[in-house]
Amino acid sequence: MKLLYEGKAKQLFQCENNEEIYIHYKNSATAFNGEKKEEFDKKGILNNTITSFIFEYLERNGIETHFIKKVNDTDQICKHVKIIPLEVITRNIVAGSMAKRYGLEEGMKLKKPIFELSYKNDELNDPLINDDHAIALGIVSEEELSFIKKETEKINELLKKFFLKAGLILVDFKIEFGKTSDGKIILSDEISPDTCRLWDVKTRNKLDKDRFRRNLGSVMDAYEEVLRRITSAWN
Repeated sequence: MKLLYEGKAKQLFQCENNEEIYIHYKNSATAFNGEKKEEFDKKGILNNTITSFIFEYLERNGIETHFIKKVNDTDQICKHVKIIPLEVITRNIVAGSMAKRYGLEEGMKLKKPIFELSYKNDELNDPLINDDHAIALGIVSEEELSFIKKETEKINELLKKFFLKAGLILVDFKIEFGKTSDGKIILSDEISPDTCRLWDVKTRNKLDKDRFRRNLGSVMDAYEEVLRRITSAWN
């Protein structure tokens, strides 16, 4: 298969059917815009399995995604979409960059979820932008952004329920959307401990990529625990 794109965590290959794409999850971990890098055995397997599980759950609950099927431990086939260059971030609890940016205490529960946009551009370090920027830059129309916001609100509620059943708090997460060949906007990319902050309900122990970012150790043990919990809770 022809390699179309290689990112920090995945490789994308063209399928025989031009409407589909073959995605391979790598074992690479990066942080701080690629400044910190490391390889972790089984990371690709864990993120592929967790993402497949979550996307199937979202599909069953009315969220259209690019996911078609899991092929093997590290690979999946998805609908071929043109990714909209926005990271769509939802925050339920103060953590990470939000705590630093505003001088807030990490762990503070927000009165209502906060919706943020980041312009996906490595050269500019993925800057935060507002709605008007996204529209002015021609990334999305006003109607498209409205749809993305409403869909993200639904996804947040579904994911909070999903993870809470597994004994996990969904602190925050980032997602991406893509456009199909007929212009429909659907959820794309992945949802995993790489893209979500997940804390244990009782201990608030971090079970996500912050273990790598902050040198907390036991990174793959945390990812394996997330998979064990969601599998146990929803099967």
